[in-house]
Amino acid sequence: MNPDYSLIVSQQRAFFNSNATKPVAFRVQQLRKLKVTLQANEQALMEAIDSDFKKSEFDTYTNELMLVYSDINEAIRNVKKWTRKKRTRTNLINFPAKSYVIPEPLGVSLIIGAWNYPYQLSFAPMVAAIAAGCTVILKPSELPAATSKIMAKIMSETFPQEYIAVVEGSVAETTALLEQKFDTIFFTGSVPVGRIVYQAAAKQLTPVTLELGGKSPAFVTENCNLNMSVKRLVWAKFLNAGQTCIAPDYVLVHQSVKHAFLDALTEEIRQSDFKIENGNYVQIINERNGERLAALLGQNTIHFGGTYNRETRYFEPTVLADSSFDDSIMQEEIFGPILPVIAYNDLSEAIRNVKERPKPLSCYIFTSDSQIKQRILSEVSFGGGAVNDAIMHVSNSHLPFGGVGESGIGSYHGIAGFNAFSHYKSILDKSTWFELNLKYSPHSLKKLNFIKKVLR
Repeated sequence: MNPDYSLIVSQQRAFFNSNATKPVAFRVQQLRKLKVTLQANEQALMEAIDSDFKKSEFDTYTNELMLVYSDINEAIRNVKKWTRKKRTRTNLINFPAKSYVIPEPLGVSLIIGAWNYPYQLSFAPMVAAIAAGCTVILKPSELPAATSKIMAKIMSETFPQEYIAVVEGSVAETTALLEQKFDTIFFTGSVPVGRIVYQAAAKQLTPVTLELGGKSPAFVTENCNLNMSVKRLVWAKFLNAGQTCIAPDYVLVHQSVKHAFLDALTEEIRQSDFKIENGNYVQIINERNGERLAALLGQNTIHFGGTYNRETRYFEPTVLADSSFDDSIMQEEIFGPILPVIAYNDLSEAIRNVKERPKPLSCYIFTSDSQIKQRILSEVSFGGGAVNDAIMHVSNSHLPFGGVGESGIGSYHGIAGFNAFSHYKSILDKSTWFELNLKYSPHSLKKLNFIKKVLR
């Protein structure tokens, strides 16, 4: 039997309807409280995530907490500006009047976090919801159990349940939450689960933001800076042991530089010394995902790596040479430290192969040719990405982050996050000192001709 969360939702709706969350001063106060709380509990957060999948303090701070702190700081600096009504032009037919839009919080929000970056992908959307003036029910992923537990503990000690509540649990709890009526739902996770969330939201006509995934390509052209391209690619691909939604999923490398690319790739991986014990690497989240990744290797040509230790959940950084779009590993998002390399001679064919598949969350272009860069940017549809880098676009809060097509709906970070949890009311504010008699009865040909002349 599924639990009943109607009480929490009704408490939050009552609190929201009291207008307590709407003043800017209240929002800023809560954002500061969140930051102070996270900073005070940093050590406990570090220990929890280490116990879940051996993530180092360095990676936890730089990949997770630092980004959350940055989001909080930006929201505190800008929320007053974001909440102001915004003047727009008024057309002649409505003279005399002024027009503007007023941002208002959507209301009670459900945020469903992901396991791969459990702090960043839970707290970053929460920051946006707080800045927008919403209440929050957070459902962290159950896979990293210790991080879920510490988030629930910290948030319950800091905020009242009618404002921010954390619900722990698995499929049953998530299903029960999705049966409730929310004003907006924010989900980060896989495409299959995203479909389930979307269908549940549709029954209630609830707006959603879906941050999903997909097979993100990296183009390596014949005229790129090969050493720098490889250095940045290796870091991006094997960060978090490849368990990153915007990691380069596969590489399309020009045939003329393929061998040099593979040699440089191997050397860079060796120099990076990806080991769990030295803090440069993490475990695969659980045995099931480790076994899934091992099965994906199949009969592919392993250029480097390929070792998986089931006991320690250590999956060696792995490069597959001579891959093709027909391989089984190219039929699903890898979400692990396996990098297929596909050679191409014709850029048009490479682009066509990417376009024939679902639109990716990210795309990366490593080239020194501005024409190639512009061609890929204009022809390939994707959520966001980078030129001569990978993953780092997510660190710029001035860039909206989100997918397109099957890789997601909506975006967040910075003002985009504020917008995701807001509705903009459009207002025509009419003066009473003057009124043209054109729209009122009796209608006449003279009036119609005048209207046509004005609007021509």
